[in-house]
Amino acid sequence: MLFNSYEFIFLFFPLTLLLFFVIGRRSHRGAAAWLTAASVFFYGWWNPAYVGLLLASIAFNYYFGTAIAQAVAAGMPGRAKAHLVVAVVANLTLLAYYKYANFFVANLNEAIGSHLQIATVMLPLGISFFTFTQIAFLVDTYKDGVREYRFVHYALFVTYFPHLIAGPVLHHKEMMPQFGHPATYRPHLENLAVGLTIFTLGLFKKVVLADGIAPHANDAFGMAVDGEPLSLFVAWGGALAYTLQLYFDFSGYSDMAIGLSRCFGIQLPLNFFSPYKAVNISDFWRRWHMTLSRFLRDYLYIALGGNRRGPGRRYLNLFTTMVLGGLWHGAGWTYVAWGALHGLYLVVNHGWRTLRGLFGQDVSRSTVVGRACARTLTLLCVIVGWVFFRSPTFESALQMLEGMAGLNGIALPAVVGSAGGALGDALLGMGITFDLGGARNFFEMYAWILALFGIALFAPNTSEVVRRFRPALDYIPRHIELGPRETRGRIAWRPTPRWAVFVAILAAASILSLSRVSEFLYYQF
Repeated sequence: MLFNSYEFIFLFFPLTLLLFFVIGRRSHRGAAAWLTAASVFFYGWWNPAYVGLLLASIAFNYYFGTAIAQAVAAGMPGRAKAHLVVAVVANLTLLAYYKYANFFVANLNEAIGSHLQIATVMLPLGISFFTFTQIAFLVDTYKDGVREYRFVHYALFVTYFPHLIAGPVLHHKEMMPQFGHPATYRPHLENLAVGLTIFTLGLFKKVVLADGIAPHANDAFGMAVDGEPLSLFVAWGGALAYTLQLYFDFSGYSDMAIGLSRCFGIQLPLNFFSPYKAVNISDFWRRWHMTLSRFLRDYLYIALGGNRRGPGRRYLNLFTTMVLGGLWHGAGWTYVAWGALHGLYLVVNHGWRTLRGLFGQDVSRSTVVGRACARTLTLLCVIVGWVFFRSPTFESALQMLEGMAGLNGIALPAVVGSAGGALGDALLGMGITFDLGGARNFFEMYAWILALFGIALFAPNTSEVVRRFRPALDYIPRHIELGPRETRGRIAWRPTPRWAVFVAILAAASILSLSRVSEFLYYQF
């Protein structure tokens, strides 16, 4: 079931919310059980066949989590570690089978010329997220003695529908204390107002902004797949359109998840914080898919040794973490290339900061011009990475990059040349050609790009707009390199009639756009 669908907005969500509070007046455990059942139904709406897989995963990890906790409490670290290894390997094996079996067999056949065949393995929705959430639980149980005694509450922790399909990746210690608080089971007008406002902002981002610019990205990347040469402005237009589509699609989902959860009185961890305002690639990964970055840092990078074994090993660990993070996003070599590219970015970034430190420069200080240049360079690097992320093959990715480099020439709509007079002649003298047709689509694409970049780069994000009401855990992150104007903008939501009218207009525009329902991009991961 999609957040941006009629059945979710007008039936599933209001019914689930209403019965949660009705049952919660009599029994907190009953309300938790209801929310768990509703979340399982939400998951099963997509494909009931995989409900059994989800429930089996929950039962398996609950059993091993309990066994690990008992071994830790009994002072048997060896047994606890053995249970942890078995459980983590089983989780990763399951994930690898569903996500990479077809990819592995196809590449093996190509490498050795064999003709092995397996039935097409369909990727269960959200398997990466509920697997990573449970791995985090198992490791936290082993390290910190975290334990969940109630199976219903553990099942709720894993299946909680706002996060189940596309994150955020949750920690048990963040979520379950909130479900143990009696106030959670009583409705609060402030939570409903804040939650519905955030949900509406996210819905508008998805169905109006992200889905509005999506056709322009699809057209350009489709041309690259077909082997058509793309001129400079067409290639850059497609790359920029996808950069913005993915931004507002994932930002919209993150807002909707936080808003839905807030209606239940539960704060999710922040997962998205204006990543295109980042001043370096490390800052970007502190802002983009923040809980995945946290998971990769805490459970992979640190496990590989982190920065404890010298700079050389640190750079290798960074690169390895990002390559595996890229592979996590999808079973394809373009995802590996995207991860490797970001790994290289991080190595260069850390190396540059180290070099500046050796020359006595304060890396924490920057000028306005220096900060603008850093943001521009970071964004350009991210855009190049998104080309590999979006492209289904290396050939189509290189086709896009060739166009972006101007190797296929520079062309503008013929209307520019005919209307420009002397300007048209000057452009011809510069080697710029003019294409017949497509002017409307060209100008519409760049109008979308300019408008959405204006929002992404200069407008406050949702967490900043609703900052007075603490919309999420760590709603103003302290580990991000905030610019002088971030978190201090004039736009601040309040429960006033003026804001109610504005949000209602956004809601109406969003509802009218639901006829073109589309999945969130991160659903495929």
